[in-house]
Amino acid sequence: MKRYDHVQMGVDYYPEHWDESMWEPDIKLMKETGVKVVRVAEFAWSRLEPTEGNYQFEWLDRALDLFHQYDLQVVMGTPTATPPRWLTTKFPDVLPVFANGEIFHPGVRGHRCYNSTSLREYGSRIILRLAERYSEHPAVIGWQTDNEFGMLDCHCDACNTAFRAWVQAKYGTLAEVNAEWGTVVWSGEYSDWNELTVPLGGSPHQNPSFLLDFQRFQWDSVVAFQTAQINILRMICPEHFITHNFHSYPQRLDMYAVGADLDVAAFDYYPNTSPTKQETTPYSGALSLDVTRGIKRQNFWIMEQLSGSPGCWMPMWRTPYPGLIRAYAWQAIARGADTVIHFRWRSATSGAEQFWHGLIDHSNVPGRRLAEFTQLCHEVNGLSGKLQGTMLKNEVAILHSHEEKAALDIQPQAEGFDYYENIKQIHRAVTKLGMGCDVIDLRQPLDGYKVVIAPNLYLLDEEIVRNLEDFALAGGTLLITNRSGVKNINNIAVMQPLPGQLSYCTGVEVLEYDPIGVETHFIVDAEGNPYECTQWCDILRPVVAQPIAWYGDDFYRGTPAVTVNSFGKGQVYYFGTHAEEQYWSVLLENLAKEKGLLCFEGLPNGVQASVRTGDQGSFLFLLNLSRESVIVPLPREYSSLLDNKIRSGELQLEPYGVEVLEI
Repeated sequence: MKRYDHVQMGVDYYPEHWDESMWEPDIKLMKETGVKVVRVAEFAWSRLEPTEGNYQFEWLDRALDLFHQYDLQVVMGTPTATPPRWLTTKFPDVLPVFANGEIFHPGVRGHRCYNSTSLREYGSRIILRLAERYSEHPAVIGWQTDNEFGMLDCHCDACNTAFRAWVQAKYGTLAEVNAEWGTVVWSGEYSDWNELTVPLGGSPHQNPSFLLDFQRFQWDSVVAFQTAQINILRMICPEHFITHNFHSYPQRLDMYAVGADLDVAAFDYYPNTSPTKQETTPYSGALSLDVTRGIKRQNFWIMEQLSGSPGCWMPMWRTPYPGLIRAYAWQAIARGADTVIHFRWRSATSGAEQFWHGLIDHSNVPGRRLAEFTQLCHEVNGLSGKLQGTMLKNEVAILHSHEEKAALDIQPQAEGFDYYENIKQIHRAVTKLGMGCDVIDLRQPLDGYKVVIAPNLYLLDEEIVRNLEDFALAGGTLLITNRSGVKNINNIAVMQPLPGQLSYCTGVEVLEYDPIGVETHFIVDAEGNPYECTQWCDILRPVVAQPIAWYGDDFYRGTPAVTVNSFGKGQVYYFGTHAEEQYWSVLLENLAKEKGLLCFEGLPNGVQASVRTGDQGSFLFLLNLSRESVIVPLPREYSSLLDNKIRSGELQLEPYGVEVLEI
């Protein structure tokens, strides 16, 4: 298999959008700029097959030959995200149907039902033809499946039939469905399989177990749709790698299921350019990158990276501040991206994305952004040999689950209570401490971690509980937050005191809870320091756990709010409330000292630190993702990989400044 772990830069390019006379000058300039890889063709179905069975690949042949001539590698996209009009006209079952009965019409993108037999058939045909034609083309190294899979909530006849079959395969009998979903409520019991349909009208008052399983069915539908493509590509192109470009977190789609059969995960990264987002964008971006790395628990690709102001169906964002393009690409590399591909080479002159700007503006005159990108390419190319094969080796993990998010979205627990936003806050506190953190699937093995943070474990089964208990028993430190143990895995409330199956390891019992929502209350730690809390207040009775923070107001003033329990060789913390970020920062900093966690002290706001390690050594990335010049204290002397100079004492980072140091 061709390698996909080279640290390199690339661009997205659409030869079909430009006059062929422009191709070679573009590709020649790409080469001079330092580009190593290009993604093509993910939206080109109508040019590749303008009418049924009329395959027109010669234009793509010429483009790929030019890329090879200039020693650029190519990732091909399978074109199923944009079925052509001849296909949707002849086979309207390709088009998804919304809950209200409206059709997702062509002329946009993503207008494809994953369960459409017509799309499966015709999509497989063109993928097979592309694979056969380019399996041995010297420029092609890999494939991207479709484009930015998402949840369509399709209610078409094919999905209706497929969902019924999915439920029948899972539960076997209607009696079991009725029992597992609790359909007796509101007289919702099924007496015939034909009564079981997709949600249709989409009422929010429908059975929550049914709605959760409908989401699981859709996840499986996307996996099956992608698997059909992967099987073709692996059969015809065994030397090529396969990826998919995930996007827009939080994502309703189960990325872990979709990513399971990929060689490498990819992400489309568009950090917000507005100065009003200065406080949040660097940290939400860091979380997105860590989430992507966690899909396969290995390095990843960026398939689309910000190159200019986005704007199409919304007003345009601010233009990237000088240094922003370079700094955020280095942030992606620092957090595990090997290849970073920028969207796109040139701003489009037609279509809906005309103002989703590329590296070169409509004027076709190379400017400031391309110059910055050129500097970035040359820096990355210069360090590629050192960085190849390096990865992050973190001791802290945050557990993330699409099932937990789906269930909490179906039944919101309190005003302002948001599963992913809560993870954001915790991850931000970890990042500001300069502490490396993996964000992984809830069911993943926990070997090698010292601290595991498990937010809002609303749904539980014995496997999850056993994995967490074993981690703590073996000496790990486990942090569990409120709204845990509420339901079984099929979204049925558990009839036992909270936190349910986690009561044993937490050593605590919830006597009562108060959904305070956006109201601000406060807790007090053992030193008497007050901290704000919102969303939720569990009124706790420690059984064997020890309180470490107490509520400071309301009728439960003085009762425990946060506890810690010795469990085997480890510890289990329980957070009865959603404490402000500062409380998490203090607690995690103390844990870092107690557990010997690797962190970087004294980081100014907006500055992030990451370490990649491999056979070539360990490398510390320091990134100033702000518009202000900052001073970063260095604990010792380092050698800079960017200019080979020695750094010690205080390091000054200019706005969007980057430093890569050899440890």
